[in-house]
Amino acid sequence: MSSQLSTLNSQLIETHAHLDYPDFAPDFDDVLRRATEAGVTRIITIGTSIESSRRAVELAEKYPNIFAVIGVHPTYVEESGEDVITPLRELAKSSRVVAIGETGLDYHSLPSVDLAKERKTSQVFAKALQTSTEEQIEAEIHDGAYKSKQASLFEQQLDLAAELGLNVVIHQRDAWADTLEIIRPYTAKLRGVFHCFGGSLEQASEVLALDHLVSFTGIVTFKNGASVREVSAKVPLWKFMVETDCPYLAPVPFRGKRAEPAHTRLVAETIAAARGLPLEEIAEATTETAEKFFRFNR
Repeated sequence: MSSQLSTLNSQLIETHAHLDYPDFAPDFDDVLRRATEAGVTRIITIGTSIESSRRAVELAEKYPNIFAVIGVHPTYVEESGEDVITPLRELAKSSRVVAIGETGLDYHSLPSVDLAKERKTSQVFAKALQTSTEEQIEAEIHDGAYKSKQASLFEQQLDLAAELGLNVVIHQRDAWADTLEIIRPYTAKLRGVFHCFGGSLEQASEVLALDHLVSFTGIVTFKNGASVREVSAKVPLWKFMVETDCPYLAPVPFRGKRAEPAHTRLVAETIAAARGLPLEEIAEATTETAEKFFRFNR
């Protein structure tokens, strides 16, 4: 993986993986072994639904180097059921649960977009949407209801995190202003990490000003990831963490393949190079930041 593979003295923490996904079932033990060989000694596996969160806890209780974060992803809001808090509160009784999430807002694929696709005349419908008040109102109603459900789910999980004294892993996509508006009242009650951060330095500064953190993925290695790489070079050293979001976003040179926790090292190496620092310094800082944020021995 790297010429420095055998020389890393500090350890890395993979702060965002989806180990419960079927992508890892065929070679799970090998995935863990490769992570350890790369210096990634702890992995946080993230729930995206109640069932996913349950599987995350089971993995964390089975493997000493795995910890769980439990929550319902915003895009699962329609299937999540009326009460997600009761099962999450029950799962949080496990000492292996270190945060709530991933939770947040995701406006990337709103119902109006899906509606256009379903009609199989997307271009015609989109044009009609601009001219037809009736179609416009219908789309706005659908989108508004969807956003409202996501906001409620987000707030419920923030309330649970505050109640339990846990921090939160935040998913934000195309919903920046609304996400900050919802989380702002929770300042001093909890801290969040904006995972898979891909915003500007100004947006990162907004997050840090509220005492939250950001986390970087393999996007920093992408040819078209120069802006994110630049942000990762300028964010204060103790204000960010590293992750893969595996099985997604495999870093160079593994693009197009399955990402895995071992690739956390490539993320850290890229950020180290961008900052002109030794890998050990990035590993030490991000590990200490993750330990303080997740409080593994709570």
